[in-house]
Formats: sequence, C-alpha cells, structure tokens
Amino acid sequence: MKILKISLNFTIKLTLILVFSIFLASCNGKIGADARKYPANPEERVKKNLEEGRGFTLNKAVGNITTKGGTFDFASSNELWRASLDVIDFMPLSSVNYSGGIIITDWYSENSSGNESIKISIRFLTNELRSDALDIKVFNRTCKNNLLNCKITETQGVLVTELKKEILKKAAIYQKQNKEK
Repeated sequence: MKILKISLNFTIKLTLILVFSIFLASCNGKIGADARKYPANPEERVKKNLEEGRGFTLNKAVGNITTKGGTFDFASSNELWRASLDVIDFMPLSSVNYSGGIIITDWYSENSSGNESIKISIRFLTNELRSDALDIKVFNRTCKNNLLNCKITETQGVLVTELKKEILKKAAIYQKQNKEK
C-alpha cells in the first residue's frame, strides 16, 4: 500500500513537471509583448496583426482591411454541385471532392453484358451559374471478351452538351428556390 502511494505521488509530480515545462517552453523566453512595438488603438493593432499574418478575423472587413480568399459554402448550398449530383445520381460515384471541385463516377453500364460502359468526370471551374462553369468529360469503354482487351475513348458532342444543359437547368431551378426563401 505504501509503495502504491509513493508511486502515485511520484506520477503526479512528474506529470506536473512535464506540464509546466511544456508551458515554459511555449513561452520561448518571451513572457510579455513589447508595448512599444504595438499601437495602442485596438483597430490599428488588429490591422497590424493581420498584415503580419497573425490572428484571424470573423467578419468580412476590419477597418480598411478586406479579407482575401474565397467564400466557403456548404456543398448543399452550391446549386451547381447539387444539380450535378442529382443529374448523375443513377451512376455509382468513384470520387467526390467538393473542395477540389470534382465529381468522378465509376464505370457504368445499362446492359448486363458490361462490354460497353461510360465514366463521367465533372470539374467545377467556378461557382457561378454559367455555361463555362463546368468541364464535363465522358469516357466510353468498349471491351471484348468480358473486360479483356478494352478500348477507352473520350466522347465529345451530344452527351456532354445534354449533361451540361440538364445540370444548368436544374441549378437554375435550385437558385430560384433559394432566392425565394
């Protein structure tokens, strides 16, 4: 019992020493900031910190500082994204990356033989609802002898145009619904 008590006391002391050493090491020898180097006015201090890359802001602008970078919306609020997923919802998805702006389907075949299948890649070039916002590629795979000796070609024309038209039409409907809310 006495050994257990000594071991427990030693463990507590060791833990406290480790925690304090971590706190002291994080100070890096600087306990406080030099008040001469920072303006007294809080708005100017925030401006200086943001210019030097320290800190962050939660609103769009602080004083005359405008934020740089994009706006990050949820995928469900992006009409193009939602419309694209709705249009190709019958196909299995291979890779979906909202932050990267790409949707890639897996190979899909309507018939049971599987000798011909398609794969669709949709890249989002902008979040704006316009015809050049999407880069759609459709690949056609034709195989002989059940997935042996396959030939993959990129399809141009009607299917790409129809997909783009359908996605833009559905996205316009979603955009109108969002504005009405």
